[in-house]
Amino acid sequence: MTAWRKIERGDIRDTLGEGTLWSARENAVYWVDILAPALNRLSLDDGQVSRWAMPEPLGWVAERAQGGFIGGFQSGFASFTLDPLAITPIHDPEPHLPGNRMNDGKADKDGRIWCGTMDMAEGQDVGALYRLDPDGSVTVMDDGYRVPNGPAFSACGDYLYHSDTGRRIMYRFRRGADGAIHDRQPFITFTEADGHPDGMTVDAEGYLWVAHWGGSRISRFSPEGKLDRAIELPAKQVTNITFAGPDLDRMFVSSAAIGLPESDYDGAFFEVECGVKGLPTNLYGG
Repeated sequence: MTAWRKIERGDIRDTLGEGTLWSARENAVYWVDILAPALNRLSLDDGQVSRWAMPEPLGWVAERAQGGFIGGFQSGFASFTLDPLAITPIHDPEPHLPGNRMNDGKADKDGRIWCGTMDMAEGQDVGALYRLDPDGSVTVMDDGYRVPNGPAFSACGDYLYHSDTGRRIMYRFRRGADGAIHDRQPFITFTEADGHPDGMTVDAEGYLWVAHWGGSRISRFSPEGKLDRAIELPAKQVTNITFAGPDLDRMFVSSAAIGLPESDYDGAFFEVECGVKGLPTNLYGG
């Protein structure tokens, strides 16, 4: 029996699917199509898929504890609501880099957003890792990235995982209680045959799941960085992973069609049988 199924969406496929997000309060999975640009939503109540056009590239979304969403747009952080779409800019961390955009981001258990920026042309190492705190302050946490991806947080909360996809390296940082990170170490390095490490998430057993851009699979790694297993998928450019459902026992995976000939699976959205449960989605506290 196959370990995956494609979510049917008619003729729609994502140019650059990313930023998967489980919403417990809506019983739905959200994910972005960065370059369309658009935001997608899969209802787990009835299987209906909705799609909203966005005015500019959108790298990630997170739910706000007070309701609504916060998103990482090309122009910076913004809060927004849907139906009708209303966007309120918060802060542009890189007005001096108009060719940059946000790529991937996620909230931690303390209600902070961690996200990366990158050169849209992927020609310069001018990307950075940012932290947006609930009070609205923005801090550069690391820099020099070509294509930042992740982030993910260890189940114990002591580590932050973050990748430079362009370099095929996944890093692990130590996390302090005050939100600081230090001691960046290469954690896992992909080979050319592996493709490039893309989006990631951590399961309830503390294992790290990573999407393989150019590798047609997702992989599970132990907390020590040892490969546990891999699940092959029919999409070449696999991009992001989230656990979903009331019991967090359903996994959904995004992919990208950019640069590839038309196919049934590249740019598709998948549900994957993985046999483990995930961790609850964190909300932005601001």
